[in-house]
Order: sequence, then C-alpha cells, then structure tokens
Amino acid sequence: MDRLQAMQVFTRVVDTNSFTRAAETLDLPRASVTTIIQNLEAFLGTRLMHRTTRRLSLTPDGAAYYERCVRILADVEETETSFQSGNRKPQGKLRIDMPGSIGRLIVIPSLCEFHTRYPDIDLQLGLSDRPVDLLQEGVDCVVRVGALQDSSMVARRIGLFEGVSCASPSYLEQHGIPRTLEDLEGHKAVNYFSSRTGRVIDWAFLVDGKEVEVKLKSKVSVNDADAYVTCGLEGFGLIQPARFMVLPQLRSGELVEVLPDFKPLPMPISAVYPHSRHLSPKVRVFVDWIAEVFDRCPLLSGRASLDKTCTQRTIEQRENKPDLETPVVTEWVA
Repeated sequence: MDRLQAMQVFTRVVDTNSFTRAAETLDLPRASVTTIIQNLEAFLGTRLMHRTTRRLSLTPDGAAYYERCVRILADVEETETSFQSGNRKPQGKLRIDMPGSIGRLIVIPSLCEFHTRYPDIDLQLGLSDRPVDLLQEGVDCVVRVGALQDSSMVARRIGLFEGVSCASPSYLEQHGIPRTLEDLEGHKAVNYFSSRTGRVIDWAFLVDGKEVEVKLKSKVSVNDADAYVTCGLEGFGLIQPARFMVLPQLRSGELVEVLPDFKPLPMPISAVYPHSRHLSPKVRVFVDWIAEVFDRCPLLSGRASLDKTCTQRTIEQRENKPDLETPVVTEWVA
C-alpha cells in the first residue's frame, strides 16, 4: 500500500465529505478510493470514519489521524517545493471561486499576466455570488467580501473596496434626493439578501469613525448582483454597490450618487483557503498575484481618492485596443 497516497485520498474524502467527489478531484475511480480507505483502515487496525448513505463522520481516531495527515502532507509539499522551486514553476489544476463582478471586471482583464508568469497552472475560475464550501466542493481558494465567518480557514486580506449610495434619475425625480441619513426614512431601497442565510444586508455608513447601520424599506429584494444593479437602474429604489462596479453608469448619468458626505462602510476583500492548502505553491502564487492586482486598483486598495481608477483604465484599454475586448459587467458583491 502506498501510504502517502492513502493519506492524500483519506484527507480528500474528509475534505469533500464524499467518496465520489474525492474520486473526481483526484481523477481516480470511485472503487479505487473505497479500496484505498479500506486497506488503510486495515493497515492501521482502526475504523477512521462512519459511513452511511447520506453522510460521513470521523471517528475519534479518524479525526486525530486526519489532523496528522494534513500536517504531514503539507510538510511533504513544502519540502518538495523547496527543491523544485529553482527548477520549475508551480503547475497543475487550481480551482478558484470569486464574486462575478470582481472576476469579470478586475481579475479577467489581468489573467494574461498570470498565465505568462505561471504557464503550467490550469486555472479553473468560478464566478458566482453564492457562498462556496471549499472543502465540500474541492475549491482551493475563494475570494470573499466582508466579514469572514469560518475561523477554520486561513485568510489573507488582499483589498478594501469603497461603496457608493446611488439611484436612477427617475427615482430621484419622483422621491427627491436624500441629504441626511434621517432622510432615508422616507425612501425605498433595493435590498440585497444573503444566499446563505436569507438575511437582508442592512446599509452601513462610516460616521465620525463609527459604523452606523440603517434599515431601509423595500418592495424588491434580490440575491443576485446583476439583478441588484438592474433594479437600481430601473428606478426601484436606492442601491449601495461597490463604486467600481457602477462607474460607467455614474459617468453616463444613468445612476446619480447621493449622500456623498456619508460614505458607506468600506468592505474588506480576502483570499480564503483551507489549512491543508496553506503551503501549496499554486495557491501561494495566485494569492500573491491577485493581491498585486488589487493593490494596483485604487478602489480595491483604499486609495480611492486617486483620479484614475482601475475600472477607468480597463475601459480606456478597451477603447484603445478593440482587439483585446473584455466584457464589462456591473454587479454587486454581497
């Protein structure tokens, strides 16, 4: 029995909570995964997990063995990388997930740079607003916006975006322009609710260095970024997206900024990955690279006062180089 392979298979089964998903991510037949786990339990002389038709659960011995396997595999990968780093660059499949707006508007326009640096990495980029379970879905790293909930993950802050409160001219003509936070009491908003919890996300402002939350009335609530901005454009109410997502509409007048003296609370952007991926060269170079990309973008690095933003530069590049078109999609990140 190949004990190193057995450790890799066992940890992948635990991470994905599925023999089938583990087999798919390891590119092995499901029967082989089952046999490897059975042989491993026989070799160790103990049951590592309880298996039913619906779920898997670790035994106390299985939990202890899993933690040691994670450390051993990380040490092996780090040792191999230390010898290989001078000979070859990181390679293999890398699964990343991020909000669609960040991916389409900020990351994809710079992907050629990443592939020039790391041509041997096969990047699978998922774009969605839904919460992704890294372990269950076999994702190596996700980019998430806002406060992080899962303390079992490793997180690195890679950016900070500025929000903007705005509405369509037709809405403001009908309902007036709010001048203070108190004025919001008489207004409607398009509310955004969490796909994970169903909870409506309240508006948040930074006032005298303190966070102030405001609940707004709404006739329409959505959990999709495109729908959120579209509802704002159609005049259903005030919206509070990230500024970089609606710069074209703000410049064209399709949306008008309101409450400019009351800035929305800035939101942190983080790269999040499991402990088992902490020393992975593929994950490390991707996180370092995307941190560079965000650092060059004023609206994602806390330098939003700069005149030319990353989104404006992208638009100019599209206008000056029609053969390198990149679709600009405005979305909101929950």
